[in-house]
Parts: sequence; structure tokens; C-alpha cells
Amino acid sequence: MSVKAKKHLGQHFLTDENIAAKIVDSLSFENYSQVLEVGPGMGVLTKYLLDKDTETFVAEIDTESIDYLKQHYPKMQDGHFVGDFLKADIAVMFSGQVAVIGNFPYNISSQILFKIIDFYDQIPEMVGMFQKEVAERTAAVPRTKDYGILSVLVQALYDVTYLFTVHENVFNPPPKVKSGVIKLTRNPKEGLAGNEVLFKKIVKAGFGQRRKKLSNSLKAIEIPEAVQNHPFLDKRAEELSVQDFIAFTNEWKNA
Repeated sequence: MSVKAKKHLGQHFLTDENIAAKIVDSLSFENYSQVLEVGPGMGVLTKYLLDKDTETFVAEIDTESIDYLKQHYPKMQDGHFVGDFLKADIAVMFSGQVAVIGNFPYNISSQILFKIIDFYDQIPEMVGMFQKEVAERTAAVPRTKDYGILSVLVQALYDVTYLFTVHENVFNPPPKVKSGVIKLTRNPKEGLAGNEVLFKKIVKAGFGQRRKKLSNSLKAIEIPEAVQNHPFLDKRAEELSVQDFIAFTNEWKNA
């Protein structure tokens, strides 16, 4: 029995065992006892996770994959399958800390990252394979073309490391693009607590017109008078670091 990759689910099954083991070994397996794998397919990562001293759960919506995993990996019981990751309430499903890993479906990769941000308090780290472009955007630094909303929102809460590139020929079926594996490690940034909503508004508005100065791109959200002469307003969003955005958000909130 094998599982047929389904285009509408964005499935591209990794076939290289060495890469699979390398991805799993990129997790630290420290300070948590549970791991949630997203999109396990036929279990190329799952088999290595089950060898670790942690409890493995999988988020999968493909019934054919679920049947395959139950048949080939008896350790996987019904309670280890949590359904659609994007709809999952991590706080209800897991009482403690849980790491996330996966060869993520490319058609929902950004949504997966935003979901991880939403449950930042419970997800200390993530290792995942994304379309290379998304991986590079997540890890991008200021003053580069890849630096944008995704970069800032993720890096406000996690340190991002681009681990390695994966070529098309190690998948079935091969995707049309290269892939990139990144690691997120939770790293609390001081001062953002309580200001997350405003922070997102400022970041999204700033990059919404990324070629304009912030004084223009932020007009839509009414800049408080107390910060209307702030030096950051003479810069474009791509020139500000993550810490700059956090500091500016705090001044705005306290204005």
C-alpha cells in the first residue's frame, strides 16, 4: 500500500531518508515531551520521530495517509491524530509545551507560520520544510528584498535559522521549486507583551506600501500626535529592524 500524492493538498512526499533524519535531528528535544508533525504523508519523518524519547502526534487531513500510518506505525493510536492543523486548538489538545515539525504543504505554508505565532506560548521550537522562497522570507534581514511582514512577525517572537536547501529531485512528485528547511527557536522579545495587535497593524501597514516612507504608509491607522515627528517615520519599513518595530510600537502605544 502507498499513498497517492494529491495536488489539491499540496502533497510532495520526501523520498530521501538522510534528509528526513537530518530534519528530525534538527529539533533539540529539550524541555518538551511532545512533538506535533504537520502533514506526515507516508511517515518519512514520523518513523524517525517515533525513535525519539517524545510522544509524537500528527496533523493530517488525508484519510489515505492516516490509514497508511496506522497500518505501518502501530505506535500511532487514534489519539495521536489531531486533524487539520490550521483548525486545531493547541491549548486544548496539549497541556504543556509541544514542538512542531513537518514537510509542510506549500499552499498553506504562511498560514502555518502564523498559526505557530498564535500559539507562541506553547510552541518553543519548530523545524520545517517550506518552499525556498517562503523559508528565505521568514529568515530575511532588513534592507533586503525578502524582508517583509512575514519576516518581522515571526522574528518578533522566534530566532530564525535557515538550515539547508532541498532540491526538487528528492520528492515524489517533484515540486517545481526548491525547498528550504528552517528552524524557529522561541526567543522572547522584551516589551511587546500586550501590544501585539498594534504591532501587527503597524508592520502590515508599513510593508503594505513598502516603497513609501512610514509617514505615508501609516496614515491609514492614524499616527498619534506624540510620535508624528519620530525619526522612524522618515524611513521605509524595510529599513527598520524587528527591534525597531517593537520599540516604535511601544512609543506609539504609550503616546
